[in-house]
Amino acid sequence: TGGIASAEDITQGLPRVEELFESRRPKNAAIMAKHSGKTRIDEIKKTRHVIITTADGEEHPYPVPFGYKLKIQDGDFIEAGETLTEGSVNPHDVLEVKGEEAVQNYIIAEVQKVYRLQGVDINDKHIEVIVRQMMRKARVTNPGSSYLLPGSVIDKNELVKVNNELEQRKEAGEQIEPVECEAVLLGITKAALATDSFMSAASFQETTRVLTDAAIHGKVDPLLGLKENVIIGKLIPAGTGLEAMEKEKEEREKAAEAGTESEVNESDSEEVGETAQN
Repeated sequence: TGGIASAEDITQGLPRVEELFESRRPKNAAIMAKHSGKTRIDEIKKTRHVIITTADGEEHPYPVPFGYKLKIQDGDFIEAGETLTEGSVNPHDVLEVKGEEAVQNYIIAEVQKVYRLQGVDINDKHIEVIVRQMMRKARVTNPGSSYLLPGSVIDKNELVKVNNELEQRKEAGEQIEPVECEAVLLGITKAALATDSFMSAASFQETTRVLTDAAIHGKVDPLLGLKENVIIGKLIPAGTGLEAMEKEKEEREKAAEAGTESEVNESDSEEVGETAQN
């Protein structure tokens, strides 16, 4: 019959799972409405356009490429986030229009759909762990009073740490603005290479580039993850290994405190000796 195949006919099986986890734009991706309102289908310069008129009278045109099959009719009311054409949804569009939780749920549901078609039942938590890693970065839109640069991509844990420090300074009476960020969706390959541990990244892909970059920037690996501890032959920070690491940390802290106390005692004894000589 011609036209674009429906979502069910496009990519199925493991290639579809790979497409989702790498957060790639699907071929002939569906056009997603970014505004809510009443639709009108017009032809402008020999190209079909879906024009959405919002409640306040603003018109937003969406060009529809030749061959795309519309899911809506003239005069329909549509909500932001609904698709205008058939096809798979671009996860980056879902993130932009609906937010973080919506794109996480979308990826989990789509991956589960592929496996369930093959009669395989997977607990959501396994996919959730992967999706969490894909969503652990944020892009700085307003650096506020921090040292960060606009457009830089940072770990969400680092963002929380920076904002907490700024909040403490604000409570102390300084004129401080917090950092503002937008969520970023990374494919699993990029997410693995963007980790804080250069040893973990080097063991995955682009070993030469990762190690060269780490050497140039003088990076230090804190050895907090599983992979980097396996590489150097240490206990992984899980189970009994986590307990061992906690004990080691406590011993280091005690040793540091003991060292500080001995330094203080030595300086006190020196002062007493000087006083006695005088």
